[in-house]
Amino acid sequence: MNPDTPKLTSLAHGGGCGCKIAPGVLSELLADLPSTAPFKDLLVGTETADDAAVYRLNDEQAVIATTDFFMPVVDDPYDFGRIAATNALSDVYAMGGSPILALAIVGMPINVLPASVIREVLRGGRDVCQAAGIPVAGGHSIDSVEPIYGLVALGLAHPKHIKRNADAKEGDVLVLGKPIGVGVYSAALKKGLLDDHGYRAMIKNTTLLNRAGSDLAKLAGVHALTDVTGFGLLGHTHEMARAANVDIEIEANRVPLLPGVLELAKSGNVTGASKRNWASYGSAIEGLVHEDELWRDLLTDPQTSGGLLVACSPDDVDAVLDCFKMHSANPTVIGRIKSGKGLVQVR
Repeated sequence: MNPDTPKLTSLAHGGGCGCKIAPGVLSELLADLPSTAPFKDLLVGTETADDAAVYRLNDEQAVIATTDFFMPVVDDPYDFGRIAATNALSDVYAMGGSPILALAIVGMPINVLPASVIREVLRGGRDVCQAAGIPVAGGHSIDSVEPIYGLVALGLAHPKHIKRNADAKEGDVLVLGKPIGVGVYSAALKKGLLDDHGYRAMIKNTTLLNRAGSDLAKLAGVHALTDVTGFGLLGHTHEMARAANVDIEIEANRVPLLPGVLELAKSGNVTGASKRNWASYGSAIEGLVHEDELWRDLLTDPQTSGGLLVACSPDDVDAVLDCFKMHSANPTVIGRIKSGKGLVQVR
């Protein structure tokens, strides 16, 4: 890359899923939207803040539709494209589906970035889609002040295999498919404090497709499914708890962290998004006190292309863990579902 070409992250005010609108602000913006309930074939709409929309085509097929895009979380354009595409396809897997095609969403400062850099972003996205077995079949592009890339992703599933975030049941076990800490890594990267080992771990984590979702959906004991992205582990767990009107208990010492994340967070490498996340839903979290600020930052850390979060019957835990491992993921049991009213308890 030409040394005069600006770093991608220097052109954006935020990066990855850390630039999502805070959940509290988003709720306010969406408050007056009409319900999607009257559409009988719309199996999943906006009511429970799920990962994608799902529309029943017939008794055997439902189409899953989602879109996801963001600003650079890394400076390497090829890696940026791969991360953004992996993240977008995750929403299809999180509904229990298999992707069938993607459309590219491209916004680039054309007079700032050379064409070769933009092509590398597109190549990264294309390569991930090819790995997922689907084409990038079109898209839309604009001349933008900040670089933006992502996908519209479409998938298919049997209507009976759709997994919502709203169906966790009392007694279920909570399983997380990837370690957390991507936001901490990105904060350290911007400061020049992320070493090569940390960068490789970041790329490996964020470009691992959540393919397990398609197989997990076929397990009768899997009741609820979502993925962990910009609202952090606590935020997406809270969405699951609130949607199902249950309480979810998380054992903090069982939550897996990416290598070196704890030390980086202790050194102050946290994102502003983690603070915004806590401000939005902290009132629904029990068990974290003022002295636990480090764990608040970690558990609210915005994940870009994070792991699947699964609520399943205790009898099916081994099958769920095996399903993740079959797709090169490293899952961890981190909690359980209890009766309640939509709170998350950290132990």
